[in-house]
Amino acid sequence: MKRLARHAGGARGKAGFFKTFKKNLPLTLMALPALIVMFLFRYLPMSGLLLAFKRFSVRKGIFGSDWVWLDNFKFLFETTDAWVITRNTICYNVLFIAIDLILAVAMAIGLNELLNKRRAKAYQTIFMAPYFLSWVVVSFMAFSLFSVDDGLFNHLLAYFGFKGVDWYSEPGKWPFILTFFQLWKTVGYSTVMYISSLTGISNDYYEAAVLDGATKWQQIKWITLPCLKPMMIVLTILAIGRIFYTDFGLFFQLPRNSGPLYPATQVIDTYVYRALKETGNVGMAAAASLYQSVVGFLLVVGANLVVRRIEPDSALF
Repeated sequence: MKRLARHAGGARGKAGFFKTFKKNLPLTLMALPALIVMFLFRYLPMSGLLLAFKRFSVRKGIFGSDWVWLDNFKFLFETTDAWVITRNTICYNVLFIAIDLILAVAMAIGLNELLNKRRAKAYQTIFMAPYFLSWVVVSFMAFSLFSVDDGLFNHLLAYFGFKGVDWYSEPGKWPFILTFFQLWKTVGYSTVMYISSLTGISNDYYEAAVLDGATKWQQIKWITLPCLKPMMIVLTILAIGRIFYTDFGLFFQLPRNSGPLYPATQVIDTYVYRALKETGNVGMAAAASLYQSVVGFLLVVGANLVVRRIEPDSALF
C-alpha cells in the first residue's frame, strides 16, 4: 500500500510539473535567449577557474597544463606590496560605499521634493550624464586640470602668486582626487536607483502626515527614509560583495599610470594587471580573480546574515 501511495504521489507530482511547465511555456521561451547567453558567458567560462591552480601553457591548454595548486596565490601574499594594495582596495571601497550612500540618498530626496518636475528631470539627467563617460575621457579631463604646465589649477595658483604643484608626483593628494571623480561619475546612477524607490511610496502616507502637522523634515525622517531602507540595504550588501574589487579605469587611467603615485593608487586589480603584463603568468591573474570572488561571496553572505539577524524583512535572501 505504501509503495502504491508513493507511486501515486510521484505520478501526481510529475503531472503537476508538466502542467506548470506548459502553463509557463511562453514565459520560459521568452527567458530562453537570456538563459543561453548567461550559460555561455557566465557558467561555461567557469571551467577557467582551473587556471588558478595550474601553470598555464598555451601548447597544453587549460586542462593539460601542469598543476601547481596554491603556488599561484603566493604572489599576492609574499610580495612587499601585499599590505599596500589590500589596504588601498578596502579603504577606498569603504569610503566610496559610505559617501555614495549618503550623497545618493540626499540627492534623491532633494530631487523628489522639487515641485517643478521638469526641472527635477533636467537635474537628474545632468547628474546621470557623467556615468556614461569612459574613464579614458575622464582621465583627459583630469589631466587638463592637473597638468604641471598647462593645468587649470596650476594656472590659478600662479595667478594668485602661489607655486605650481606637480600633481602626478604627489601621492598624498590622490585619495581626495580619486574619491571626488569616483563620486562625480557614479552618484548620479545611484540617485536614479533611489528615485525609482521613492516613486513607489504612496502619497497617502504624506497626506496623513500633513494632516497630523508633520514638518517636511519629519516626513523625510519617518516616511521617506524608512521606505528607502530596504533599497539602501540591498545596494550596500551588493557593494560589500565587491569590496575586494575596484574600478580598474579609475585607478589606472586617472593617475595615468604614474609610478610615484603607486602608494596611493595601487590596488589589487592594477597590481595584477601590471604583474600579468610583465610576467605573462595567466595562472597568477586567475588566482587573484578567484581570491577576490571568494572573499566577495563570503562578505555578501556574512553581511546578509547580519542584516537577517537584525531585521529579517530587509535581508537579501
